Amino acid sequence: MAERHLLTVAQMREVERRADAAGLSYAQMMQNAGRGAARNILDWLGRRVVTVGGAFAAMRVLVLCGPGNNGGDGLVCADELAERAVRDGLPLTIQVYLLKPRSEDDPVFAPLRRRGIFIADAENDMRLRVLRQLLAHADVVVDALLGTGVSRPIDGALRDILRDVRANRPRWLVALDGVTGMNYDTGALDPAAVPADLTITFHAPKRGHYCYPAAGACGELVVTSIGISPAADESEVSLATDAEVRRRLPVRPADANKGTYGHVLVIGGCADYSGAPALAATAAYRVGAGLVTLAVPPAIQPALAAHLREATYLTMPGSRGSLSIEALPRVGEWIVSARERHGLLVGPGMGQSGLAADFLAGLLAQFQDDGRRVRMALDADGLNLVARLPDWPSRLPPSTILTPHPGEMARLTGLGVAEVQADRIACALRYAALWGHVVALKGAHTVVADPKGTAVVAPFANPAMAVAGTGDVLAGAIAGLLAQGLSPFDAAVCGVHAHGKAGELWRSQHGDAGMLAGDLLPLLPGALSRLCRPESDYSGGQGA
Repeated sequence: MAERHLLTVAQMREVERRADAAGLSYAQMMQNAGRGAARNILDWLGRRVVTVGGAFAAMRVLVLCGPGNNGGDGLVCADELAERAVRDGLPLTIQVYLLKPRSEDDPVFAPLRRRGIFIADAENDMRLRVLRQLLAHADVVVDALLGTGVSRPIDGALRDILRDVRANRPRWLVALDGVTGMNYDTGALDPAAVPADLTITFHAPKRGHYCYPAAGACGELVVTSIGISPAADESEVSLATDAEVRRRLPVRPADANKGTYGHVLVIGGCADYSGAPALAATAAYRVGAGLVTLAVPPAIQPALAAHLREATYLTMPGSRGSLSIEALPRVGEWIVSARERHGLLVGPGMGQSGLAADFLAGLLAQFQDDGRRVRMALDADGLNLVARLPDWPSRLPPSTILTPHPGEMARLTGLGVAEVQADRIACALRYAALWGHVVALKGAHTVVADPKGTAVVAPFANPAMAVAGTGDVLAGAIAGLLAQGLSPFDAAVCGVHAHGKAGELWRSQHGDAGMLAGDLLPLLPGALSRLCRPESDYSGGQGA
């Protein structure tokens, strides 16, 4: 699949409404959802509970069903599991527990009665004693209590049911569409929610599946069809896949030279942070840039030159420990002479001294004075310093790439970090449009938003990458792709994906801790190589 949309609840409802109007009834969609869920559950369990002789292990499956459509999906799922148990000779015992009683003539409830499946409900279960007995013997619990349409706080009997599920947690918990208590648009999660081992969502993933804390409660995320073509989706937000990123990557002709792949200038560094520009410069090379030049304070240039032999350097006058306004003419010369294919990265390790602040203000004034269309990414202290300037978005070259982590995004927007994190996708979209610049809001499932109103969400959430310097590597990778001629949005999307994939390669060998930012650098070429192999498509999963 080249593109996978992430839908809001409203968008999903509209997709279903149009499908119903076109002849695929809501009842049939529910049947498709429940049967698809059952197939996915059996496939998933089959990889985990098959005995040595190849037979399916005996299991008890308890399906918890709410009164709405999600509960209806659960009832169909229970019926299909029971049918498969008889048809395929699987040693499964299916039991159902209802939040509220169902009518005997309910078309998705009546088949369970005819099969003789044990059914209980909370309204007739004194102090939930029956529920606790069922949970004590269940191997698998299927959460079909609340679906996409509910966002109110959990209370009453539902809260008590979830409390008992948590206290008597089975070996595996499967959520239909999402765990009860998640907000499918923002990723907010009710304190009563019980995390799943497997989430089976219907038709398309929702935004909340890729926003924390809900993303961390999904377990493995699987999408199952309900009979609607993905082509019916209309969403401004998509999940990055290898195939989609592959389409955006630059072509590398055999007769190329270093000029073909552009020139990157990294401006940053100070006496306290000498490693950041080196990480960024190396990353730019590792993603294929033809030439990388460093503009750093004189005090740290010799050490960097000894460490990074492939780069060239702009000898910078002025204060030895920090960039200062005396260096502006030298940078200006480079910008004037820069070819069309270039990428300017400003900020890694720059520091936040008064000298650095004056330098950045002067640099931005230069851009406005000469009217050149500079292709720029702004990172780290560059973001912190620019946030202090009045009307800063208008001072930046058009479509500058901003790469803030949540704290930097808070400073740029004036919001609190919690507000930024409360709805990351909406936040990135809103401010990219407001500022007129590309925003790569870093973190688990980094969001890249375009001023035109579209966004791509990375499928990666990797705790090993929560270490100093990985952001500098990302910024360098983005600048290196920008210099190769990609649009700012495409450069950010591809850089984020290659960076995330490199992190996954490291994690697969070493686990969740111990990474150094520099460990990513030699893995970037391999990550890009894997992106260019159609047979190795990575379309996303939580992995968290």
